[in-house]
Amino acid sequence: MRLISDDERRARLGVRHALAAPTASVEEAVAAVVCLHATEPANVHLSAFARSGAAREQIDRALYEDRTVVRQLAMRRTVFAFPRDLLPAARGSASARVAAQLAARLAKEVRANGLAEDGEAWVRDACAAVLAEVRDQPATTAQLRAAIPALDLRLVTAPGRRWGGEVPIAPRVLATLAAGGAIVRGRNDAGWKVSRPFWTATEEWLGAPLAMLDERAGYAELVARWLARFGPGTEADVVWWLGATKGAVRRALADVGAVAVQLADGSPAWLHPLDTEEVVAPAPWAALLPALDPTTMGWKARGFYLGEHAARIVDRNGNAGPTAWWDGRIVGGWTQTDDGAVVVVPAEPIPAAAEQALAAAAERLTDWLAGDVVRTIYQSPLVRALDARGGGDAGLTTAR
Repeated sequence: MRLISDDERRARLGVRHALAAPTASVEEAVAAVVCLHATEPANVHLSAFARSGAAREQIDRALYEDRTVVRQLAMRRTVFAFPRDLLPAARGSASARVAAQLAARLAKEVRANGLAEDGEAWVRDACAAVLAEVRDQPATTAQLRAAIPALDLRLVTAPGRRWGGEVPIAPRVLATLAAGGAIVRGRNDAGWKVSRPFWTATEEWLGAPLAMLDERAGYAELVARWLARFGPGTEADVVWWLGATKGAVRRALADVGAVAVQLADGSPAWLHPLDTEEVVAPAPWAALLPALDPTTMGWKARGFYLGEHAARIVDRNGNAGPTAWWDGRIVGGWTQTDDGAVVVVPAEPIPAAAEQALAAAAERLTDWLAGDVVRTIYQSPLVRALDARGGGDAGLTTAR
């Protein structure tokens, strides 16, 4: 069984994820990490830029004109931006699993709130009404609430619990439909940092009905793509990323013909069968990635690139803030000043070459943002602590 060192894992990360050298297109940037996190709307643009240098207009073209990159609710009930050719696999497996979970939860809440005795029928009817509306004409959530009375209702969730409260029902219905593949997030009725989509029938957005793979084939395709970009990974890594059961992951690994290897800590892991040769380390590279970027979030066990910085970069729920990378390791975070300048916040002493490279990356990102300030609710504890102390940007690597 081949032993893969942490050094080689970092080399693979830099090469496979298009961080050591940029890709030629937005589509290649997305495929380099299987799909992009789209929980925060700006992340798609920031992640694509980090890997391709693409202008915002080029990224918008891929999303809204060419439609080669499509947002889809999938693994772990998270919104991702998928390559169009991966949608059949995602929708037949991870998305279908999420859709079933969301529909069951909504039906239960409908019954608990006294909206209907038959919660499942209520959900079916509400979804049918939305689908009929958007097939006639794409619509925003606000427009759908105005047109469909059932969507203007509210639910009380977790009564008596501190995390409970009253919530609108429309997002739950729309999420169920979107996960199931009937509708997609179409054109955006806001800027690139805000998600206000015109919900659109899938066949209208893609120009044809989407044929989904069956569950087993879908999981196998997702796992194959993950191994080709993130391998080696453990079973636990794949289970976490896919949001699936161990049984589904084990079947997929077998279907793919994954090759067993051993990590530096002795853990068994897996490689794609066509990607078993040693990867030569690229020249040292620097990158600034947004919160929840796929490279940061792609594994459950992140020690080989996070080191001792986990508590300073990742919150208690496992969500990572914006990160600064040097040669395959996270060495800090980044933020912006009020005038839009990108500021790198080191988590450790870094060599002069790293500081210069990160300063250049900050300058490029500052120029690309052109005065726009992107705020994230997932800012790292490292940067939050600095802000709490009123540290400003003193002593930080700064683009001006």
